[in-house]
Amino acid sequence: MGLELMKITGYLDGDFNTPIPGDPYKVMINPNEIKWNRKILYNEQQPIDSSKPSQKYKNTASDELSFDIVIDCTGVVFSKRIDMATEIKTLEDIVYTYNGKIHRPNYVKIQWGNNMSFKSVLKTFNTNYTLFRPDGSPLRAKVSLSFGEYVSSKRKCKEEKKESPDITHLVEVVEGESLPQLCTKMWNSPFHYIQVANYNGLNKFRKLEGGKELIFPPIIKPIEA
Repeated sequence: MGLELMKITGYLDGDFNTPIPGDPYKVMINPNEIKWNRKILYNEQQPIDSSKPSQKYKNTASDELSFDIVIDCTGVVFSKRIDMATEIKTLEDIVYTYNGKIHRPNYVKIQWGNNMSFKSVLKTFNTNYTLFRPDGSPLRAKVSLSFGEYVSSKRKCKEEKKESPDITHLVEVVEGESLPQLCTKMWNSPFHYIQVANYNGLNKFRKLEGGKELIFPPIIKPIEA
């Protein structure tokens, strides 16, 4: 079995179904170290008659992945990959450059072997040139990259399966249902259907299309029946 190189692929959508045209970027030398950071955030609250604050759960921050890659254009690693400007631009076009088709930089999937598949967006891209030709053009660079995990709103709703009325819900429509009916099921009140219609870009609220998934955004104050 040959050496498997880390692969970095750009996508046009946050569900990672549509890759951008062209080949993924394959690193020239696999990273020596990868940092995968996870964090839980809390609000500190001081209970009455207590000398120490308590930790009240706030949210779980997105995972962060960071690593360094070496781009070596001396011809020793890959005899045909000797143009530093091309290497940097290829990587930039995938992870950093603004994509006019989606009005933002691409979504990025990082894959290495069978155990790593990280769906993300770029956070930082730092380049340190370390070796040069006599004319000053760079031959070797260390690129430090960090990525934040990306989870689409629909996928997040499915994974969390929350039931509180003050958070976002993902609801699958049964043929013939109306928005007031769905709002009654969700919040015990039909009166938020206009907000739900606007949030999902709907121009009707009766006899909805069966199988369609709608996002029900958080409501500020639930209405009692």
